[in-house]
Amino acid sequence: MKTVRLTAAQAMMRYLANQLTPEGVPFISGVWAIFGHGNVAGIGEALHSNRDIVTTWRGQNEQSMAHAAIAYAKQLGRRRAMAVTSSIGPGAANMVTAAALAHVNRLPVLFIPGDVFANRGPDPVLQQIEDFNDGIMTVNDCFRPVSRYFDRISRPEHLLTALPRAFRTMTDPADCGPVTLAFCQDTQAEAYDYPESFFEPKVWYTRRPRPDEEELARAIAAIKAAKNPVIVAGGGVHFAGACDTLRAFAEKHQIPVVESQAGKSALPWDAPMNFGAVGVTGTACANALCEKTDLVIGVGTRFQDFTTGSWALFKNPGRKLMSLNIQPYDSTKHEALPLVCDAKIGLEMLSEGLGDLRFPTPDAKLKSDWFAIADAATAAPADANNLPTDMQVIGAVQRQSRDNTVVMCAAGTMPGELHQLWKSNLPLSYHMEYGFSCMGYEVAGGLGIKMAEPHRDVIVMVGDGSYMMMNSELVTAVALNHKITLVITDNRGYGCINRLQMGAGGAEFNNMYAHTTHVVPPEIDFVAHTAAMGADSRKVANIAELEEALAAARESTRTTVIVIDTDPYPAMEEGGFWWDVVVPEVSVRQEVKDARVQYEANRKERQ
Repeated sequence: MKTVRLTAAQAMMRYLANQLTPEGVPFISGVWAIFGHGNVAGIGEALHSNRDIVTTWRGQNEQSMAHAAIAYAKQLGRRRAMAVTSSIGPGAANMVTAAALAHVNRLPVLFIPGDVFANRGPDPVLQQIEDFNDGIMTVNDCFRPVSRYFDRISRPEHLLTALPRAFRTMTDPADCGPVTLAFCQDTQAEAYDYPESFFEPKVWYTRRPRPDEEELARAIAAIKAAKNPVIVAGGGVHFAGACDTLRAFAEKHQIPVVESQAGKSALPWDAPMNFGAVGVTGTACANALCEKTDLVIGVGTRFQDFTTGSWALFKNPGRKLMSLNIQPYDSTKHEALPLVCDAKIGLEMLSEGLGDLRFPTPDAKLKSDWFAIADAATAAPADANNLPTDMQVIGAVQRQSRDNTVVMCAAGTMPGELHQLWKSNLPLSYHMEYGFSCMGYEVAGGLGIKMAEPHRDVIVMVGDGSYMMMNSELVTAVALNHKITLVITDNRGYGCINRLQMGAGGAEFNNMYAHTTHVVPPEIDFVAHTAAMGADSRKVANIAELEEALAAARESTRTTVIVIDTDPYPAMEEGGFWWDVVVPEVSVRQEVKDARVQYEANRKERQ
């Protein structure tokens, strides 16, 4: 057997470069790295010596560079991914939040945090977490519950089994998610005679499992027995590349489709069977259909709280639930009839089994009535002197968007309004991280989208609160010349959670800057701040100026930031659905007591 002598870190990087997609490009497109004592000498040297075959980017924060990697994988429908490395200690701990985000959203990313010395020589090494009762516990064990696969590389030969397992996980459609290989820092530098065959190019194919015959038969029978079924499209539709298949299925059988946050843009907004967003942040037309349906057909959705209105949305007492999902865990939630298979294959086989079955045409007026409301909400205000609403900002961005535009967001006010109001034309033109709803994802996520699809016009919608959480990868976007456009809506605090607080009967407290404990009220100059990081930045006074700035940004070659002050209180009054946010049973505030009465009434509706 021919061997080659390499350090463990060098072997890892050589292996990464030779794991290919069916298109013949590396599945791991590069490595994000912030070096510290726990990875600079081993992994750092290996990345340098392999720099011609493995690209390395330097981020500004371990969490945010991981966010960029995750957005990259999401935008490419999980067909490629990135690796992220940090030192032991705070660098590793910073990435745990990003690992949780990837885990919730079922997205592939390879985390390679440095770890303690396997030889136990320097003990405790700098930044080591010590468990008084466990000699092998390190900060990297925090990754275990938020990783699909976890391993600790404490011997060079561990890579021979750990790396193939890592790639199996990242490329498996059912188990896909983050992988953590905690890499002991002395092991990184140890040499080993690796078999040359270990580094031969390998193509990783994504399987498309076909359904079990009995499950398929039961699913077909359930649809045939239904009178008014509704399809809930989730993120799995995108990951399976099943958008066209879903549209063909829905139009052939005349079954309306509603979209979760992850599923939005699976169908064009004006497709005849697309009735828009569903659930807590759903459209009135979609939720009206869901309240009456007798068969909910989930396709690639995990039926989370927001999608189902805390499971109170589907009001028909005789309704049944069917779940077409690649992951068995998701397919049987709430006693759903399971159909475990690939979304594209499953829809094709369902359609074949249904033959020419067509349901009554859904009421198109539901949809036209909704968009009349939505268009009015997003129209430019008559009085340009008033602070604009978030809905009006969305309208301006929509009017200035093109077919190649990707609008993205993560947390705060914008996700709910965008879910209801944004008109997506193409698959993956709507990028929302709402599984973990992680504030601070936006700037780095926008960078990751642009790296995935450089031809796209990426518009990042971010509130001032989320921007302040994490913004430093704006420097990286400028440095790498990956042009993105940020629209910062400044409502001077956490406007979304402030409205939720008020809706639960609470007093405005600790959310808006005006209601926080302070001596000097914060007055943040976002234009100066973003300009200092290299962006072309400006503040606009109204919606008309916003549209002018967006048009200029589209033609510019530079990363652009546009800041606009907004009114923190208005939200869409139409559409949407109840969400189970607990209200205290006891309070001195009458507003809370009143909200509790309403809360209990809503809970009875769910039961």
